[in-house]
Amino acid sequence: MKILLDFLPLILFFATFKFAEGSADAAAAFATQHFGFLVQGGVVGASEAPVLLATLVVIAATLTQVLVLKLMRRKVDTMLWVSLVLVVVLGGATVWFHNETFIKWKPSGLYWAMSLTFWISAQFFGKNLIQAMMGKELPLPDAIWQRLNWAWIGFFAFMGVLNLLVAYNFSTSTWASFKVFGTTGLILLFTIAQGLYLSPHLKDETPRADAAKDAAP
Repeated sequence: MKILLDFLPLILFFATFKFAEGSADAAAAFATQHFGFLVQGGVVGASEAPVLLATLVVIAATLTQVLVLKLMRRKVDTMLWVSLVLVVVLGGATVWFHNETFIKWKPSGLYWAMSLTFWISAQFFGKNLIQAMMGKELPLPDAIWQRLNWAWIGFFAFMGVLNLLVAYNFSTSTWASFKVFGTTGLILLFTIAQGLYLSPHLKDETPRADAAKDAAP
């Protein structure tokens, strides 16, 4: 359920964009009538309506995520706060200035924020966030955790650059598809590669853990 909620804004963005793209003139008329007051000049063109409507939907969805978590007295993750700030600021700029470039920077900003968070936590606070999240379930040497942490730092930095390469070299429609399917696929592949890297270390550690358990009184 949590994974679905995490991906909900992304799914809604893509669905809204594709739906509006299929009826661009009607989407422009709808956006002008209902959201013209949010747009500089008060008129939304057919070419910009899909991304503007999708941006408004993702802003609303992210705000709703935070509000629901607060009402349920659940913790709002730091990255969700960062995502909210980025989507409101950059999404708001996209809507007001009729410029899709701003919202296209949002994924890169989030990826780089995650990369920096992992790096700063390790370098200045001596805390390996990957180990903090997975260490209780996986008994691994510190050296392995450090490599994993650096791998995620590099991966998020790479994803931020890749998002901009797609955004500036392909159509908005292609970027929207990549944002949903391409990034999700790459994250899945990276996670699988991480599992393959860890598997021999886990095999080495399991006998030790079993021996320690047998030796316990």
